[in-house]
Amino acid sequence: MKTALEPTHLEPLPAAGRIAAPAALPDAPPDLSIIVPMFNEAAVLDRLFDRIGSVMARLELSYEIIAVNDGSNDETLAGLLAHRARNPAIKILSLSRTFGKDIALSAGLDHARGRAVVPLDADLQDPPELIEQMVALWRQGYDVVYATRKDRPGDTWLKRTTAHFFYRVFEAIADVPIPRDTGDFRLLDRRVVDVLVRLPERTRFMKGLFTWVGFKQTAIYYQREERQGGRTKWNYWRLWNFAMDGITSFSSFPLKVWSYFGFTISAFAFLYAVVLAIRKLLHDVDVPGYTSLMVVVLFLGGVQLITLGVLGEYIGRVYNEVKGRPLYVVREQYGFDRD
Repeated sequence: MKTALEPTHLEPLPAAGRIAAPAALPDAPPDLSIIVPMFNEAAVLDRLFDRIGSVMARLELSYEIIAVNDGSNDETLAGLLAHRARNPAIKILSLSRTFGKDIALSAGLDHARGRAVVPLDADLQDPPELIEQMVALWRQGYDVVYATRKDRPGDTWLKRTTAHFFYRVFEAIADVPIPRDTGDFRLLDRRVVDVLVRLPERTRFMKGLFTWVGFKQTAIYYQREERQGGRTKWNYWRLWNFAMDGITSFSSFPLKVWSYFGFTISAFAFLYAVVLAIRKLLHDVDVPGYTSLMVVVLFLGGVQLITLGVLGEYIGRVYNEVKGRPLYVVREQYGFDRD
């Protein structure tokens, strides 16, 4: 099933004299595809490609770097083109607007040809040098090797705390718990990628999808570095919506909990009605209750509105799914000459 609209114009073949990256036979897939979603990351491109290049030189594997420009409004695309002129292993997908990191990552997965694929953030908080450990474990037979953070020194106390609680809440209520304190940085075997690109859903919580597919998985542990350039694109509102996407994509608990809550309230209401009836029949005591009545009415009204909001979240996601729009639109692409 096609998930993107793509242009018919493709970049000409590289001119003579450009530096060639280690490569397999012309029509053979590379050993490794590195996917880097980018939004306004011009400041970090030099360090990013230098560190990736050093890692790949040590590994001596054929590779491609798929840089997904997610609607950047700085010089990210120009910087990517300059780096591609020096290293044709860099391939560029430039999307028509900003679709979000998980969609940009999905675009990279759709176009990756490697026998293994590594999603990597452009900000270098996840060190590319860990790819060597991932490849070693992949060669031992693991299909997924994910990187788990031991520490997050570049994050604020509030962000670390909210992330801590999100992973634990998700683990408690989700159908398929995700590894704690683990982002998108991981190595995926080709057969795992082939399953991921066939998943039809439009709300792409990639951390959950990476776990949902199963296969043989293992972890490596590292201390996350500080951001090497630019600034974070995640504010607390976006993080909240991201958490909502994850929970509603992998758990129906928010729907079920209101049924249990409603039964509990109904049980207390029935018991209270029995108490009032007994007091009236046996002691002829009227219970004045304007204040308590208003509190109960307002409380139940709030509960009903919250319930409607939860239903709305799920209905909105169903609405997005049935529209069937493509996940992303590619404005320009460079290096995918055989697509």
